[in-house]
Amino acid sequence: MQLIPRYLSTNRAILTADLANNITEYRPVYRRQLQVYKGIDNVLTFEIKNPDQKPLSILTTYTPKFVAFDENKSLVIEHNGVIVETSTPTRKGQFTVTVTENDLLNLKSQYLSYNVYLVKTSDNTKVLTYGDSDYRATGTIHVSTEAFPGPASTYELKTFTEDSYDSSIYNSEAVSAEASRNGNEALHTAAIYTTDFEGKVTIQGTLENNVSGLTVWADIYSTTLQSPTQPQFVNFNGVFSYIRAKYENKVSGTIDKILVKN
Repeated sequence: MQLIPRYLSTNRAILTADLANNITEYRPVYRRQLQVYKGIDNVLTFEIKNPDQKPLSILTTYTPKFVAFDENKSLVIEHNGVIVETSTPTRKGQFTVTVTENDLLNLKSQYLSYNVYLVKTSDNTKVLTYGDSDYRATGTIHVSTEAFPGPASTYELKTFTEDSYDSSIYNSEAVSAEASRNGNEALHTAAIYTTDFEGKVTIQGTLENNVSGLTVWADIYSTTLQSPTQPQFVNFNGVFSYIRAKYENKVSGTIDKILVKN
């Protein structure tokens, strides 16, 4: 029997705040990168210390604030910290921030920048905290999909152009069918969203490596729609290089989009 240890540990970061004009005696030169995982709530623990590495009480005097920005410098996460310091005092200067599963739901795997500041209870003034000896306020969080990779990407077909050989047929753009990942029992799903559409819709596939005007397409699934009020979907198996859709014999209405998941 193989015994494999796993570790349950606190994701903890030390921050420096000069709340009393202390002389700096201790100069940390490195601040580690934080790691959070999509698909689960991530609890981060922060500890406020003075420049001499002594914990500072924030129990009744400050409210900690946490903000994070994506690669485009847009604000994506904002939370108040939950103070865990007690009046005893234990865990002096410590507070937690929970980066929730929902916070990360629409974020791709990337590096976020984050900042922590304190808001003084008495007058709402802000105090910036730092993470290293050069008084840099911004830290880094890596958003990882390794623990819970999540569902496969969904492709969207919504641009239809007139066929070069038949003006009654309109073809969508082509999307990858991810043949290398799906193997011989590849399952695909297509969902057709329409508005008062009457006509024939066909899902097509090809085994060719590149898509051009000369690509040979094979019909996989066809259906004639009569103004459905709900999205129409189909599951099909097969290994293809690319998938597209076409419609013909249109009487009325529009195809809003076709979602494809491989």
